[in-house]
Amino acid sequence: MPLLYYWRSDNYRHDLDLGVGYHLNQASPKMHHIDVGDSLWAFTRASTGGYVLAAELVVRAKTFNPPGFRYGRFRVWGDLNRSRYFQVEGQAVIEPVIRELSIRVNAATLGQSFQGPSAVRVISVDDHRLLCAAAGDLLLEPRAQLLPEQQLESSLIMGDWSAVQQLMTREPWGISEARSEYLVRQAPTRNRQLGQQLQEMYEGKCQLCTWAPRKEYGESLCEGHHVQWLSRGGADRLDNLVLVCPNHHSAIHRCDAPFDYGDLSFAFTDHREQLRLNWHLMATN
Repeated sequence: MPLLYYWRSDNYRHDLDLGVGYHLNQASPKMHHIDVGDSLWAFTRASTGGYVLAAELVVRAKTFNPPGFRYGRFRVWGDLNRSRYFQVEGQAVIEPVIRELSIRVNAATLGQSFQGPSAVRVISVDDHRLLCAAAGDLLLEPRAQLLPEQQLESSLIMGDWSAVQQLMTREPWGISEARSEYLVRQAPTRNRQLGQQLQEMYEGKCQLCTWAPRKEYGESLCEGHHVQWLSRGGADRLDNLVLVCPNHHSAIHRCDAPFDYGDLSFAFTDHREQLRLNWHLMATN
């Protein structure tokens, strides 16, 4: 079942500036009522005050957030190849279309109908088709580009600031001044410290398969992985990091496998892989 979500304009702009995530969070359990393959439509307000379409996320996974996550327990992840972020400025207002949908929108101000438990609304297949038609000619948001995360993580771990800057230069639309400042000046040093903490905590073992390169080769070959990618606005904190072997690290990135705090597992397309070693993350289930 498709969903419609009101994305507050301040939150929308914050997320766009700090790294579009192709995911959305909510406190309402309705966020997980959507089926994989269905669309989560999001609308927001442009600078002119009019309501416009912000995104269509075609859902590929549903996960739970860590305990106490400020934006709610429920998260959905959009398929990178099918999801769309739209340019909101200069866009025709979407309010007349939304008021024609099967859902009840009685408030004089549209956003007031999407407050609290009603922030996420279930819509019909016909409603979805109306929104598809309205979005048909919309321009895509150029800042919704993602940095190559595995290269970014590797550069940060090695403390290679020039490589980080090169990655950002290749995707100039995707990096705001605030994000650039964080990635170049703050993240590299913190990342190396946190990575070392993980290495010592798990004796260099992969938390997924328990491969122990220190024992086998005398070297720390496992790598720190950001659960919510840095390129998608993730924080450089210990509770956003796991230690994985190079094979698992590549698989997670190649398959775009999100992490679920509900059962502490990575959700691949046709299966899940749960952490076999864990002493620093808390499950929500």
